[in-house]
Amino acid sequence: MHPAPPRDFTVADFDFSLPDELIAQHPAAERSASRLLDGTGDAPADRIFRELPDQLRAGDLLVFNDTQVVKARLFGEKASGGKFEILIERVLLPHEASDGSENEVVVHFRVSKKPQPGGLLHLVGGLHGGGFDATFIDRWPDAQGQLFRLRLQGPAGETPYELMERHGHVPLPPYITHADDADDERRYQTVFARVPGAVAAPTAALHFDEGVLSALDARGVQRASVTLHVGAGTFAPMKTEQISEHVMHHERYAIPPETVQAIADCRARGGRIVAVGTTTVRTLESWARSGDTQGDTNIFITPGFDFQVVDLLVTNFHLPKSTLMMLVSALAGYEHVMALYAHAVAQRYRFFSYGDAMLLQRSPP
Repeated sequence: MHPAPPRDFTVADFDFSLPDELIAQHPAAERSASRLLDGTGDAPADRIFRELPDQLRAGDLLVFNDTQVVKARLFGEKASGGKFEILIERVLLPHEASDGSENEVVVHFRVSKKPQPGGLLHLVGGLHGGGFDATFIDRWPDAQGQLFRLRLQGPAGETPYELMERHGHVPLPPYITHADDADDERRYQTVFARVPGAVAAPTAALHFDEGVLSALDARGVQRASVTLHVGAGTFAPMKTEQISEHVMHHERYAIPPETVQAIADCRARGGRIVAVGTTTVRTLESWARSGDTQGDTNIFITPGFDFQVVDLLVTNFHLPKSTLMMLVSALAGYEHVMALYAHAVAQRYRFFSYGDAMLLQRSPP
């Protein structure tokens, strides 16, 4: 077991050794056939994900993130012939756009030399062929120079989301080595995805299928949803050794009134709030602090955090030294989480987005 580090954690405290072969490259044949490491007891329990309803109680409330992954990765060339790749991080709302339109997007650029403002770009087709143009505008001012703004120029009336759907690629995480295909279109998406805008899946929810949802209903477990559009920053490595120096990326979220009411009702009946995924945790705890049911959040949850909403968490296994390792350690306790990860490696659990899941509960303060 890892000894408890000093109160002032460093990034290195959240490192662990992970064999490359445990990084899942493809999902399990069936969503709910993934393994589930139950970490709610004193000792880890190895289960199958479809057993999750048996670990919950009538009156508990499961809260899902209903964001929909968009085909945000596109390839193209500049007028000079130079090749590039973009990942659309966010579709700007009209009040955020430089011209008040709905055609501006914020992107990550992978290119040898950035185009000049006003430069024309041609985006080539994805799985379905075709292409369209875009104009390079400038840097996105709130991203510390890491993001850029483009104006898409598709057919009249075609939205950025429609252009991505027709021409883009599934934005698989950097540790998945195969090119996206039709199976990824289906499986790198939850069965209840509803609101387009994410460039990464809320992966803990990928394990839920209609059978598990029906079993939850039969057990009397309630369901509600929030929306947080997961950004590419979720995969970004921390560049500082001191946690206090790290600046989190911003993500857009919304909590509908019916979810606010469902949480209040759950508390009133003595049920537990079960967050499905770290994105749901960040959404609920952001709302608890700000009182805002929609907006942007860059909340950074590390050990010592005072949770106000979440009681249990369904989550996948996260990257070493990542902000998500810090979040789950904050919820369930550092020593406990590191011991669970050691167990998962020893028992050959599958890691990351297409990997297995774990169930954690909030440790006493």
